[in-house]
Amino acid sequence: MSATIGESVPALVSTEAPANGSTVSELDALESESIFVFREVAAEFERPVILFSGGKDSIVMLHLARKAFAPAGVPFTLLHVDTGHNFTEVLDYRDATVKALGLRLEVASVEDYIADGRLRERSDGTRNPLQTVPLLDAINGHRFDAVFGGGRRDEERARAKERIFSLRDEFGQWDPRNQRPELWSLYNGKHRPGEHVRVFPLSNWTELDIWNYIAREEIALPSIYYAHERDVFERDGMLLAVGPYSQPRPDETVTQRVVRYRTVGDMSCTGAVASTATTPADVIVEVAASELTERGATRADDRVSEAAMEDRKREGYF
Repeated sequence: MSATIGESVPALVSTEAPANGSTVSELDALESESIFVFREVAAEFERPVILFSGGKDSIVMLHLARKAFAPAGVPFTLLHVDTGHNFTEVLDYRDATVKALGLRLEVASVEDYIADGRLRERSDGTRNPLQTVPLLDAINGHRFDAVFGGGRRDEERARAKERIFSLRDEFGQWDPRNQRPELWSLYNGKHRPGEHVRVFPLSNWTELDIWNYIAREEIALPSIYYAHERDVFERDGMLLAVGPYSQPRPDETVTQRVVRYRTVGDMSCTGAVASTATTPADVIVEVAASELTERGATRADDRVSEAAMEDRKREGYF
């Protein structure tokens, strides 16, 4: 179910009630909560934006937003913080989706910031940590007051500390001690001028939920999420793709392997996993058997320290 131009945007699929008519399925409950969050933000905020990279979580998030406002269109702008080191398959999907749905996409380019001296290239070549400044500048420049992100609590410990509505101060920073209670699904969007709120409609979803939903809704994804042959080399227990932004060292051997990606991002720090899964059903079996989270298994930038993600989130990262 890989994406091609003209086929990357599925029709909205109506949610069927459980067969016995007496209970709501777990996916239905998660979908209902996420749709409620989207509608709540539309009612409370003036200039919301959806972070959309073409990754599976942002694709599901956009699908849910479409459902929330159908038959009308999605009333939000999309924003992608582009490192310049993204996978081509993912960028092609992003652009095809935006065109097919007639949406507005803003791109904040890390490459531009490096070119004009506002940011400096890291010694390790990884650009994910450099996304914070372009993101905050885009939020301030467009006066976005609510920013939808696809973060899930099962991905990483710092993300598990987030509420669905996460207040950021006038510097875009996050204080995990300053989280508001969300009893009975009551979300507090109050903020002062200069502040904004990060919103996580997938917060209560797991990776397995995402894939079960992709299968149920027949959502097309970039081909990179399914098994394919790719030249890779092993580094720190990960399979990195050979490419313009990730080159093997003299002692690292390049082999052609059948792999897929559980998460996508900066090519220099995002690893593949050995896999023969070519359909969502195949992926569901793999994910159900996995003992590692997708970020723990495939993201080198999260291995810098145990608090790497939390440190970046405090500074304004996703």
